[in-house]
Amino acid sequence: MSFLYFYLLIIVHPYLAMWWKSFPKAGHQAWEALVPGYNYYVVFNMTSKKPWWSLLLVFPGVHLAMWMVANVSYIRRFGYFSFADTLQGIFFPYLIMAKIANTETTFGNETNWSNSREVEIRKWGDHIVLFMCLPVVGHVFALAFDMVSRDKPGEKTRVKEWGDSFLWALVAASVIRTYVFEPFQIPTGSMEKTMLVGDFLFVNKLAYGPKVPVTPLSYPLVHNIVPFVNIKSYTTLEKGTYTRLPGYRKINRNDVVVFNYPSGDTAIVDPRTPNGLMGHDYHGIVNEEARYLFESSEEIQSKVIQMRNMMQQRNVSEEQIDSTIGSQMYSLFIETHEQWKKKARAKLAAGEFPGGPEDHVGLPASHGGVTFRPVDKRENYIKRCVGIPGDLLRVENSVLYVNGKPSKITEGQCLKYTIEKSKVQFPSVREMSTRYGLENAPDGTRTDFESREADVYTLTLTKSEKARIEKDFHIKLSPFLMPAYRHKKEYTPTSMERIANLSYFPKDFNVNNTPTDFQEFRVPRKGQTIQLTATNIPWYRRIITAYEGHQLKETKAGIYIDGKKTNRYTFKMNYYWLMGDNRYNSADSRIWGFVPEDHIVGKPVFIWFSIDGINDGFKNWKIRWDRVFTTINLDGEPKSYRWYFLIGVLIILIYSEIKKRRK
Repeated sequence: MSFLYFYLLIIVHPYLAMWWKSFPKAGHQAWEALVPGYNYYVVFNMTSKKPWWSLLLVFPGVHLAMWMVANVSYIRRFGYFSFADTLQGIFFPYLIMAKIANTETTFGNETNWSNSREVEIRKWGDHIVLFMCLPVVGHVFALAFDMVSRDKPGEKTRVKEWGDSFLWALVAASVIRTYVFEPFQIPTGSMEKTMLVGDFLFVNKLAYGPKVPVTPLSYPLVHNIVPFVNIKSYTTLEKGTYTRLPGYRKINRNDVVVFNYPSGDTAIVDPRTPNGLMGHDYHGIVNEEARYLFESSEEIQSKVIQMRNMMQQRNVSEEQIDSTIGSQMYSLFIETHEQWKKKARAKLAAGEFPGGPEDHVGLPASHGGVTFRPVDKRENYIKRCVGIPGDLLRVENSVLYVNGKPSKITEGQCLKYTIEKSKVQFPSVREMSTRYGLENAPDGTRTDFESREADVYTLTLTKSEKARIEKDFHIKLSPFLMPAYRHKKEYTPTSMERIANLSYFPKDFNVNNTPTDFQEFRVPRKGQTIQLTATNIPWYRRIITAYEGHQLKETKAGIYIDGKKTNRYTFKMNYYWLMGDNRYNSADSRIWGFVPEDHIVGKPVFIWFSIDGINDGFKNWKIRWDRVFTTINLDGEPKSYRWYFLIGVLIILIYSEIKKRRK
């Protein structure tokens, strides 16, 4: 169901509920019930004395809770406040509304607080309201308040008082989280050293315009999973389309952006991470598993044995045997790739990696299967926007070019460099860490200085770190490169090289990209119409199918979209190219491609807290005080406002104390 349908229900609800007949019982005119918007203003005013609550009905997601509040508050003022009445008021209020309109009911107090029987009945009604608005937590609070309650006859119960407070706090927090600010924690090192693992940020949603929730029927203040119980936090019974409210700025190049992970059509649930966080490249894993299933199949293994025996009988060298068999088998895999991908998808959907744990570095032996989540419920990620709609991008010899010019390298950005060991003798790893701050995590997630290679040192450095090391050791560091075969003139790639192309976007056998060399491409712009060819279609397959919802079929006769043959396509959304600042330890657009505008969440504005060693257990936590209440200055050192904040808090406390003493 779309938002429009539910808003239509809200508009026609006063007529279905016959408010024009019950309003006079509360001292209001019948015509007041017939004016859209104003009728809810009246209801909230005469039930809760908070008429401005009616304004909250315009906010998607919040409108559902406030509509329930309006109905429950209304029927209670006419004497319907039991557990059963409350349930009916929440889910289907029209029978009670009809009774109110057509029977001798009177408008008055919602509960006689001096009547212990009524108070007890009312408590259970409060329970269900709290449970609906604050799911599990609210119910626990309600029970706790009941146990400690010491209410006097004639007074509202503590459950009622706290329930009202919690309800308002919930609504306010939900509005702020949905439309204004949302907290975010840096989970990985892909943005170091601009932002560090353990940084806690506030994300400004107003900057680019807040998104209207696609799935408003959701537990408040959680993302896609209810904590501790690990159940889905939302339902798709009401589902809207992508809508973004106006923002006060556009996404610019080099902005750091928080966005929904663009997994395409589905994603793998990883049980090792909190609440099943999904961050794996599903499409890349499908390709890996397809290859494993191919190589391990009895049919293919039998062919390999036959070929090996035949060539051994002809006294062919083992090296040539391996080369010939590899070439032929990989060529066969390319020909039958789609059927093996289909088998891999089925295995992954059943919660297993066909290759087993030893074949999947960093992935569990089993998992929670695959799932599809609406765009607003996908995991949030953070990267730097290096390409905006219409930009022409390429990566050549580790340098990113935007519209033909080298991209700006910000201070916190980490690039990888190498130098031959014969040209310099660096001190130990420990000393390099002490002297230059080059980190080497025990788990291998971050290695700034590496000397394991026999002939070269490898260093991951910011711009200033690189300059300092070059100056101190009188050397010139070279960019880390992953050679691409496309640079070789008149070169025919091997089958193995073509298969390696599946590791990087657009994951096509005929498009050779690496992290340090990317073919030139253009970032799609909304309204732009392009000519589709066999050369460029790989770059736009996922856009056409996963993000813009069309059926795409490629045949020898041509390209078909939604069953119609065409050679043109017009983009419905703007797209962006995002990359991590820790450029060679980052899964970003080089892996999963373009990020659609409907995935954009907002712009991080400041770090409100930071913990070093957040993944090492509570005992090992260290607060980074120099990063608390700092701005995210993307071109230089962050500016701290913690002292201003502390002084402000101190002034408020002093003022409050002085005010109390004057009373």
